[in-house]
Amino acid sequence: MTASLVAEAAALSDSIVALRRAIHAEPEIGLHTPKTRDKIRAALAHLPLEWVEGPSTTGLVATLKGGAGPGRCVLLRGDMDALPMPEETGLDFASTIPGTMHACGHDTHVAMLAGAAQILADRVDELAGEVRFMFQPGEEGYHGARFMLEDGLLGGEGFDRPLPDAAFALHVMPNAPHGLVGGRAGPLMAAADQITITVTGRGGHASMPHDTLDPVPIACEIVGAIQTMVARRFSVFDPVVVTIAKIEAGSAHNVISDSAKMVGTMRTLSAANRARLKEELPLLAAGIAGAHGLMAEVDILEGFPVTVCDAAAVEFGEGVARELLGEAAFLRLADPIMGAEDFAYVLEKVPGAMFFLGVSHEGADWRHCCGIHSTKMMVDETVLPRGAAFLAGLATRFLSDGLG
Repeated sequence: MTASLVAEAAALSDSIVALRRAIHAEPEIGLHTPKTRDKIRAALAHLPLEWVEGPSTTGLVATLKGGAGPGRCVLLRGDMDALPMPEETGLDFASTIPGTMHACGHDTHVAMLAGAAQILADRVDELAGEVRFMFQPGEEGYHGARFMLEDGLLGGEGFDRPLPDAAFALHVMPNAPHGLVGGRAGPLMAAADQITITVTGRGGHASMPHDTLDPVPIACEIVGAIQTMVARRFSVFDPVVVTIAKIEAGSAHNVISDSAKMVGTMRTLSAANRARLKEELPLLAAGIAGAHGLMAEVDILEGFPVTVCDAAAVEFGEGVARELLGEAAFLRLADPIMGAEDFAYVLEKVPGAMFFLGVSHEGADWRHCCGIHSTKMMVDETVLPRGAAFLAGLATRFLSDGLG
């Protein structure tokens, strides 16, 4: 498997890079990415794939049925959407859409997945079972994976086919060594929920605070109390991160406002702490405000759940990476990442894992390069065929051996 998959991926390098650059130049945001969808369909139109799409998103699932008969089913996923931010890379194929950029590498994810589809289609007669290629929009906060699951594109109870037996995803990481694959069992990425805290008092003249109920110092007290709560009420071995990123109040230097609003995020690595934080933070805010005669209301917008990787799937992926790319090609991550990822929805339903691929330029100081979500984020495109080979290797090995 080693020599052939890597060599086949290398032979596809030009087409993988070309698709990546075409998508990068025309980034799209959210659940509906029709230009990206059409580029994918065109790039893979010559392959013997069965396609399903929509209706809630422009997400696609293409199925490759092996010619060696029935067997296991494996899902490979690549996300499609970009971010609402400018690009400052100076690349020849930089974004042509103002205020929109593929700064999280989803363009590369699509290109690597398309490369894997080509590799696997070329050996379809050797495969028993089927491979599903999930091209998913709306990862950047839009819950695209959840919508695709609800639409039945991945199968499941009540739909015309079962869910796959395993699922894998690959995410590029500029701040990681060139060509290295990384992963970990258990929580890989955090649940992330948005919070808005509104403190309501009674405004008035800045010279007479005693005649008002000033919400600003109460808001500041709540911010500090949240950090104390996190440090003293939650175990450091099951991390919780709460960040108040924005505070708004007032309209002039001599006016005490009627209200103050705070917005931020809550990040947790377990469902238990996520549920507990949702209960305790409103009590804390209301209690502090009430002690001063004010009111505090907490609104929580639920984000993605914790991304939990199956231990057997991670061990399986480690074996594939070492066989394909060399013994030094895989790194077991010591700690989770507190960012969030909506592949978590798939991993709640199907055993599997997400892995990271280092795309820093060879020899570069990857610790200090521009990371994901940076206006200057760039990748070394020579790594992309390795990612395509790894995805194809995951599918090939799973169809033949399962997770073991």
